[in-house]
Amino acid sequence: MHPTTQSAPPAPDAIHPPVDAQKHRKGLSRVLHAAGYSLAGLRAGWNETAFRQEAIAAFVLIPTAFWLGRSWTETVLLAGTVMLVMIVELLNTGIECAIDRFGGDWHELSKRAKDMGSAAVLLSLLLCSLTWTMAIFNRMTT
Repeated sequence: MHPTTQSAPPAPDAIHPPVDAQKHRKGLSRVLHAAGYSLAGLRAGWNETAFRQEAIAAFVLIPTAFWLGRSWTETVLLAGTVMLVMIVELLNTGIECAIDRFGGDWHELSKRAKDMGSAAVLLSLLLCSLTWTMAIFNRMTT
């Protein structure tokens, strides 16, 4: 009888591919895939009424920031606060989606997380409004 040769067992990745293949990508492939995920996130955000309203406002406000700002610092602050609102809105929507994934059962921690996300959006809107109000006031008085 011939001795049987056994091959090495397959690598764990061959049996069960990694849950998040992005973590194993390198270089340009990683960048391109990340850009695709980011665009998918923006498309998903566009389906949310609040984000869509803020994005439409940004199409007006960001070019206006270049006219209203008297220096690069002012322009960046004006445009940056608008972008900050959109960023915080996307994060808030992500929190809400993650919580909603686990069902509609009421839970105090779920409520707190959603309320804090909403509060973050409110604070970013207040910062943006205050920044724009001060810049407009400065422009009108000088």
